[in-house]
Amino acid sequence: MLAGVLIFGVIFFRMRGGSFDWGRFASTLYQVDWMWLTASMLLMLLTYLLRALRWEVMLRPSGRHPGIRRLTYDTAIGFTASALLGRVGEVVRPYLISVSAGVSFSSQLAAWLLERILDLLSILLLFGFALLRASARRSQIGAELERVLTAGGYLAGIFGFVFIILLVVFRNFSDFAQERILSALRVLPDKYYVHSVKLLTSLARGLDSTREPRLLALLVLYTILLWGAIVGSYYFLFHSFRAIASLTITDVIVILGFMGFGSIVQLPGVGGGLQVVCILCLTRIYGVPLEIATGIAIFIWLLTFVVVVPFGMLCAAHEGWNWRKIRQLAVEQVPKEEPL
Repeated sequence: MLAGVLIFGVIFFRMRGGSFDWGRFASTLYQVDWMWLTASMLLMLLTYLLRALRWEVMLRPSGRHPGIRRLTYDTAIGFTASALLGRVGEVVRPYLISVSAGVSFSSQLAAWLLERILDLLSILLLFGFALLRASARRSQIGAELERVLTAGGYLAGIFGFVFIILLVVFRNFSDFAQERILSALRVLPDKYYVHSVKLLTSLARGLDSTREPRLLALLVLYTILLWGAIVGSYYFLFHSFRAIASLTITDVIVILGFMGFGSIVQLPGVGGGLQVVCILCLTRIYGVPLEIATGIAIFIWLLTFVVVVPFGMLCAAHEGWNWRKIRQLAVEQVPKEEPL
C-alpha cells in the first residue's frame, strides 16, 4: 500500500508533464513537527477506546460485560490484524470479542455490521459537507472534477437514504422486512440467496442494541465522539507540516470527507483509495505541490493503519494470544461452520 501511494504520486506528476522533485519529497518526510505528530497519534489511539465503548453498548442486550479494558485490547488486536492481514483480518475483532464476552461469534458479526453502517453514515455526512465546501472552489477544481464531485454527491445521497431507510425498517419491522426482502431475492442462485439470508439476519440482530432509546442515544454519542477524535487527529497531523499548517478545522473536515468516501473504493495495487484521494484533494483543491501531498499521504497511511500495530502486538502478548494462531483464524475466516 505504501509503495502504491508513492508510485501513484510519481505517475500522476509525470502525466501532468512535470518531474517529481525527490528533494522536496524527502524534506516533507524529515521536517515534520514531532510535537503535533505525537498529539495526532495519541488522539488516534484514543479512537480505539471509543470504539470499544461503542461496542460495549452493542453488547448490553446480551447481558454480557467483559470490561472496557478487555474490549479495548480486543479492538486493538483486531485492527492490528486488519493492518497486517488486510480485509481477511477484519473477522479477528468480532471473534476475540465473542470469546471475551462468552457470546456467539455470529452475534458479534452482527454488531460489526452495525458498526460499519454507523461509520458509513458518518463518512457520507462528512462527504456531503466536503462537497458543499468544495463547490465554492469551482475556479480551482475545474469543470471535469466538479462533474465527478456532483456525481459522487448524488451517489452519496442515494447510499445515505437507502441505509437510513434500512435501519428504520429493520429496527421497527424486522420480521416483516426480512420476509419481504427475502421473497424478492428468491430469484437469486442458492449460494447468493443463502448469503443474503445471513446478511439480513445479521443486520436485524445487530439492531437489537438500537431498540432501547437510551442505548441508541449512546451509540450516536460515541459515534460523534469517535469521529470528532478522528477529525482532531487529522487536524494535528496536517499541522505537522509547514506547507499545510494554515488549514482550518473546516478544511480538515473537507479533506477527511473526501478521504472517507475514497476509502470505500478499493483500488488494485493500492488497497484503499484513502491516500490517493488525499493526494488528489490536496493538489487539486488546495494547490499543494504533489511531492508534499505524497509525503503527507504516507504519514496518513502510517497514522491510519500502522500506529495501532505496536499497541495491538503488546495487547496480544498480554492476553496470551499467539499471533500465528490469530493469523490462522483470520485466514480461515474463523468458524465458518457457525451459521449467522
